[in-house]
Amino acid sequence: MYEGRSPALFFRFAVPQMIGLLFNSVYTIVDGVFIGHRLGREAMAAAAVAVPLIEILISAAIAVGSGAGVLIAARLEMRDWTGARKLFNTAAWTLGAAGLLVCALGNLLLVPLARLLGATPEVLEPACAYLWFIVTFAPFQLFSFLLGGMARNDGRPRLAMAAMIIGAGSNILLDYLFMYPLNMGIRGAALATALGPIFSVLILLPHFLRRKGALYFVLCRPSPRDAGSILMCGMPSFMMEFSIGIVTFLYNLAITRHCYGELGLAAYLVIGYLMLIILTLFLGMAEGLQPVFSRFMAAGERARELDMRRFSARVFLGVGAVCCLLIVLEGRWFYLLFAPGDPELVSFAAARSVPYFCGFFLTGFNILMISFWQATRQTGRALMFSLLRSVILPPALLLALPLLLDRESLWICQSAADALTAFFVVFALAHPRRNVIESTNLREDKVRNEEH
Repeated sequence: MYEGRSPALFFRFAVPQMIGLLFNSVYTIVDGVFIGHRLGREAMAAAAVAVPLIEILISAAIAVGSGAGVLIAARLEMRDWTGARKLFNTAAWTLGAAGLLVCALGNLLLVPLARLLGATPEVLEPACAYLWFIVTFAPFQLFSFLLGGMARNDGRPRLAMAAMIIGAGSNILLDYLFMYPLNMGIRGAALATALGPIFSVLILLPHFLRRKGALYFVLCRPSPRDAGSILMCGMPSFMMEFSIGIVTFLYNLAITRHCYGELGLAAYLVIGYLMLIILTLFLGMAEGLQPVFSRFMAAGERARELDMRRFSARVFLGVGAVCCLLIVLEGRWFYLLFAPGDPELVSFAAARSVPYFCGFFLTGFNILMISFWQATRQTGRALMFSLLRSVILPPALLLALPLLLDRESLWICQSAADALTAFFVVFALAHPRRNVIESTNLREDKVRNEEH
């Protein structure tokens, strides 16, 4: 499964996950289009209340899945099947407990939760109706991402892709069915969103229940120590995924502060949809490569690992450059999908897209390197750069640039943050500390393997 040249491995692992996550993002956008066209602005506001919670759930699932994947890859490379299964089951127990906790507390505190997430009195009732489905079906949302990540680490990237595509496709079909023929309103939209992950789980479960690979469910006591290691290894992935919400929140504050009003907020909403698609391309490819980098590290195949990293960097930079060019030339057509009757909004969004996305060809490079360091268990370095591009530089630039230049400069802040991050990433690559970290990790794995 891990034999072959870098291009073949890239297309075997990175492309399926990219396609699966892309479908997942597209259904989020289509869901918004359905709600806006069928139910109007109030329903869109009610559904928007649930977005931060959904983002947290997805981020947590990806963090546990990727963290467990990094550790499991080392066990599988050493043929420590028992240790790999123990980690898999500990990850399942961890997310299962988290999902049940969200379900229980969410139902008990539904109204306070809706208010905390920003529901106004006007949309409180529909927001609670939407949130009820999200919190009640939270375990399936979490498990769909966990099982997909585990299937990739077990050598089944296409199965993970198929599960995500079918889950997203069912959501789109059910959106139409529940909101048009059945006329279920906002509850129908929420039910469609909640059922999508169930279809994904149903597709993935047979692989683990029927023991088709090295990973499957067994009766074992979950290890708090392993759970802590999984969460620590997965923290960079959590920050990369959750940073989408962080950056959106910071930009909304800056747009309001600098008096762009409803036009600016609406423009950033549609710009955000386009940003989500581009980030999904990069995050999907990076997540798909995690098992490859982790296996190469565990096997000590430094030359193949380096070759894969260099090939992937060229692909990420190329994809980013093409995306930037398409946005500059054809971005207006994307915005017309959301506001065909509002030429002022379309023109405003198209004009601000140029500075906003001008540095996004470096975004993919940063995401690749953060994922690479995480996969090779250089967690501290991965977390540092993940925080730098999402939590440290964007707020600093959003605060400083409009004061030093003018308010229009806020639209270039995210690209500037990624450009600065890329500079520091290149500096870090030129000053590696890999040997000490790698040898320490391998010694720890050897000791644990002997304990088993």
